[in-house]
Amino acid sequence: MNALKIIIAGAAILSCAGTSFRKVTKDVDLERLVIWMSGSFSSQMQAQADTNFFDIRLKMAPIWKERRDGYWLYVEQATASHTDKPYRQRVYHLSRVDDKTLKSDVFTLPEPLRFAGDWKKDKPLTTLTPDSLLFKEGCSIFLRNLGDSAFVGSTADKNCPSELRGAKYATSEVRITKDMLTSWDRGFDSTGVQVWGCYNWRI
Repeated sequence: MNALKIIIAGAAILSCAGTSFRKVTKDVDLERLVIWMSGSFSSQMQAQADTNFFDIRLKMAPIWKERRDGYWLYVEQATASHTDKPYRQRVYHLSRVDDKTLKSDVFTLPEPLRFAGDWKKDKPLTTLTPDSLLFKEGCSIFLRNLGDSAFVGSTADKNCPSELRGAKYATSEVRITKDMLTSWDRGFDSTGVQVWGCYNWRI
């Protein structure tokens, strides 16, 4: 298990006439991002070093692999003592925006607890489709690739709404490498004063 600080191969498509085909270009950067994000993560080391932090477990598993509109991940986040009752469940949709930018859209699930533990299955969330999810407007993460070393990014401006602990909006800053995922999430009130925030890490 890793620690938290909180494929698609190219294909050939036949033409309707069946006389020619075009190749689908594999997006190497996007595929690498999905691989690095998939797996099990823990903030156990952070919690042991600083009692202000909880031991959090994060699971991210690829879903709907047959789709060709980017990549989809099912995400569960829970305390180490209650991994069967995640306090956050999301679906991420990873896609390319332009030559320099990738994007992770965030969705909530209907009645999410009925899917708790689905990350263990070979095919999670088989009873759901994208049109049954609720898009979290303004909460997408925009990422840029730093070569083979890392992806870094954040939410855009003040567009992600939040009502947690009196917040008006939330921001997220992330850094993803082969061996570490860091996420800095903060909430701000209407005057721009920070009212909550946490820093998670993976080693």
